[in-house]
Amino acid sequence: DRNHTEVWSYTDDLAKIIDETIAKGGNVVIPSFAVGRTQELLYFIREIKDKGMVKSDPDFPVYIDSPLAKTVSYTHLRAHMFNFTNLRMTETSEESKMLNMDPTPKVIISASGMCDAGRIRHHLKHNLWRPECTVVFVGYQGEGTLGRTLLEGVKSVKLFGEEIAVHAQIVNFQGLSSHADRNHLLSWIQAI
Repeated sequence: DRNHTEVWSYTDDLAKIIDETIAKGGNVVIPSFAVGRTQELLYFIREIKDKGMVKSDPDFPVYIDSPLAKTVSYTHLRAHMFNFTNLRMTETSEESKMLNMDPTPKVIISASGMCDAGRIRHHLKHNLWRPECTVVFVGYQGEGTLGRTLLEGVKSVKLFGEEIAVHAQIVNFQGLSSHADRNHLLSWIQAI
């Protein structure tokens, strides 16, 4: 029942979020779907780096923490659109866990997009309670998912048997949804 925001408007907003979060010493955690959405984010981040839009650390580290996203992205890394300095990819769960032990401010893109499984849950456990961090949602969050719960403003969540306070900034980029919006659905119905 609504239309998406134009996607190209997100580069400035994403750069601002990354810049402010890194300047405070925090991490930007992005729950993402491994195929399609992660590569779209890499494209935006490459543009942000090429234009020097993050003043606090122009060469901020970006981690892809999803074996599937790594495989898909790696096949495209030869193309300049997804490749930039300080892009790192984790393979093992040990490498993933070490991201949360490293105090260097960074961007972590990790599966799953709605936060109900996968490595993203560990990153949320280690970053949600930190007011200097930001969690950026870049896709639809289904009803009953952890992602939707966070977007609805809950004050704490249970992860791995622990109650975790939510002090991180929570941001939602709705226009990045892969689902058809109001106008696309109406066009499809009219074409039938």
